[in-house]
Amino acid sequence: MFDLPDNEILPLSKDHVFWTWSAQAKVNPIAVKRAKGVYFWDVDEKRYLDFNSMTMCVNIGHGDERIIKAMQEQAAELPYAAPGMATKIRALASREVAQVTPNGALSKVLFTLGGADANENAIKLARGYTKRHKILTRYRSYHGASAGAMAATGDPRRVAWEPNLMTGVVHFLDPYRYRSTFHRTNPNISEADFAQDYVNHLEEIILYEGPESIAAVMMESVTGTNGIIIPPDGYMQGVRKLCDKYGIVMICDEVMSGFGRTGKWFAIENWNVVPDIITMAKGLTSAYAPLGAVAMKPEIAAAFDEHAFESGLTYTSHPISLAAAVANIQAMKEDKVVEHAAGMGAVLRRMLTDLGEAHPSVGEVRSIGLFGIIELVKDRKTKEPLAPWNGSSPEMTALRKYCTDRGLFLYTHWHTVLIIPPLIITEAQLKEGFDVLDEALKITDRTLDG
Repeated sequence: MFDLPDNEILPLSKDHVFWTWSAQAKVNPIAVKRAKGVYFWDVDEKRYLDFNSMTMCVNIGHGDERIIKAMQEQAAELPYAAPGMATKIRALASREVAQVTPNGALSKVLFTLGGADANENAIKLARGYTKRHKILTRYRSYHGASAGAMAATGDPRRVAWEPNLMTGVVHFLDPYRYRSTFHRTNPNISEADFAQDYVNHLEEIILYEGPESIAAVMMESVTGTNGIIIPPDGYMQGVRKLCDKYGIVMICDEVMSGFGRTGKWFAIENWNVVPDIITMAKGLTSAYAPLGAVAMKPEIAAAFDEHAFESGLTYTSHPISLAAAVANIQAMKEDKVVEHAAGMGAVLRRMLTDLGEAHPSVGEVRSIGLFGIIELVKDRKTKEPLAPWNGSSPEMTALRKYCTDRGLFLYTHWHTVLIIPPLIITEAQLKEGFDVLDEALKITDRTLDG
């Protein structure tokens, strides 16, 4: 359809593409040609095992014909409809999303283009519902690159754009046990007490800021790129109680952790908590088309029954993206992908544990479902990271290059290695990747030797 020789893809891209999250002169992308299942191939026909679901989003795997066919059929029937119109695919997609939310309780759905604007609209909804302004989020959060979502983000990507961001955001600490500020001298505290300490910390922030000024507490249910920080049992339940106590909207950002990633449709279900709002994207269509969504309880939506919700998007509820979402959800149900991810979670945990025991540069491993991380350190006793905060190191660069050279595509972030494969991955395919990682970690182990 589009005639361009394979060997011209990379030079033409370098001539004309402006790359995100990159210094333009240092970009060296893989020229991808095709993908199927858990693999993709470059223009030289080199095969890569996708251990990051591209951008943590191809949950159902590459090249699923059911989703592709649904998109083709929708394009032929109705490729676009205005935001104020009702369509068959919009009705079906809204129902499908509502039905997979916790207890089916978030029954109203606003479709967006992706995760950042889903979070932006969730904030608007919370503010409009409560008539309050402040939004509380965590320091290790990432909520998107638009001005409001970036303001809500806690990690250093926010700092580069300050002060030109949305106002009214207050950050608090994540319940990060391995590096807990509160428990350096008491590492053996029980899980229940650990969780309560961080709930108490949040309540103290709420009281300092004034509960009557706070519209929402917004959290990644499981912190994503900033550590795969899995909340201890009791923490999410405690946050839910605080929100109820002070009339605050509880927003769960499930852009990365949703749609089976943790072995549940949404990660928050691991703690039997129902938030007021859930945001989603990525796995919603498994990235076959751009789409985000905000699912909310009926009472949130009802706040706008008599006056307009003053926000909108030209491409909200885009029919082709909605067709991808419906086909993706139906295929995940048909293939029991969420159940498979839960089962493979035990396999991933075992492989991570074995890797950690074999390599002294591994400080800790964490995982829930097929959402895993390896935290690399210079010293297990001091827990000094192998790369500095918001930086990299020669060892981390060498580790990633080793993996890429051997056909393992993964994401490293500061001193961590993330393991986020498509949810259809098999035990044999996981082992294939871990065999490469096992060798790659010898590079970081040598740091300890010298």
